[in-house]
Amino acid sequence: MHKPINTAVPSYTLKQLVLYFLKLGYSGFGGPVALVGYMHRDLVEQKKWISEEDYKEGLTLAQLAPGPLAAQLGIYLGFVHYRYVGATLVALAFVLPSFFMVVVLGIFYKMYNGISWMQAVFYGVGAAVIGIIAMSSYKLTVKSVGKFNLESFKSKWLLWLFYLITLIITFISQTEVLLLFLTAGIIYMFYKAPPAWSKSNTVQSIFLLAGIGFWNYDSKTLGQLAIFFTKAGAFVFGSGLAIIPFLHGAVTAYHWIDEHQFLDAVAVAMITPGPVVITVGFIGYLVAGFPGACVASVCTFLPCYLFTVIPAPYFKKYAKNTSIKAFVDGITAAVIGALTGAVIIIAINTFTQNHTVTIDIPSVLIAVATILALLYIKKIQEPYIILVAAIIGLILKTLL
Repeated sequence: MHKPINTAVPSYTLKQLVLYFLKLGYSGFGGPVALVGYMHRDLVEQKKWISEEDYKEGLTLAQLAPGPLAAQLGIYLGFVHYRYVGATLVALAFVLPSFFMVVVLGIFYKMYNGISWMQAVFYGVGAAVIGIIAMSSYKLTVKSVGKFNLESFKSKWLLWLFYLITLIITFISQTEVLLLFLTAGIIYMFYKAPPAWSKSNTVQSIFLLAGIGFWNYDSKTLGQLAIFFTKAGAFVFGSGLAIIPFLHGAVTAYHWIDEHQFLDAVAVAMITPGPVVITVGFIGYLVAGFPGACVASVCTFLPCYLFTVIPAPYFKKYAKNTSIKAFVDGITAAVIGALTGAVIIIAINTFTQNHTVTIDIPSVLIAVATILALLYIKKIQEPYIILVAAIIGLILKTLL
């Protein structure tokens, strides 16, 4: 039986911790970076429930393992003193509020999407979402791959190569490339920090040889949803919108929803508190009602939970392993390249009217304005941008 990560007597009860994450789940806006910041401010600095060391180790594990960053950090912090019970209750408290919110929004969306004012609102919102995810892909590129300068291209040339290859393949194939991500991670690990066991002649030989219908659903679709969202939860490294190239497969590979519904799903996640990845619940609801929402959410967050609680007892020992970090760096560069490719695909499909060569100028202007706002108005949060875009869309569709 494993001991808690921190054996000191906690200065808080499990009930207090769960209530904190419940509040964060229904009132924490701003995406993964903001949520991670709130946890540090509240739990480390103000309440002093969690030590700086435990917080940093949790953040490192959340960055190394696939899955949504904020949710994984919360799960780890629940594990610190209260082990599996704490991790499980924190996960439920953090995710369930936003899950129920997106299900309710999904019900109204399916009921009223045919009404002109609803379509007008999401016309503006969809364009703003493109600007937000474009900005997100840029920030993730700079943070995880490198700055756009000659020095970075030279020193991190292999990461940039993975980035460009996955960007191009994602754009051309319009589908997720899981095997490519894993390959990038393995190659970069052996290039940057080969693990000790890889230097064995036997292992090298093997490696070279290997290579509103609330209940409207059917069992086959639920099975496909389970497989699709399990892959998304198990192979996404990074945070928040990094999951987009995977989820876009719901449009391009399975044709469960169309491009506009996909953008609306991303928008719903941004205007609700809690983890941004909860957009999977909205997509699941559109595809297969409430059962679909449940399957999509459980299958996305369960890998995240397991990837946190299983290595948690051993993480202090392996946290600084350079081979593991190099593996994750390779995968991250490939995933961000795929994200950028997905942004280009979504933008082309949205900005062209009925998939013709005609450009929808108002949509382009809203997206550009969104990017400029995120660049130059430092404290602005995505929900406010979404609200303004919705109003602009309503005005444009009323006047035009």
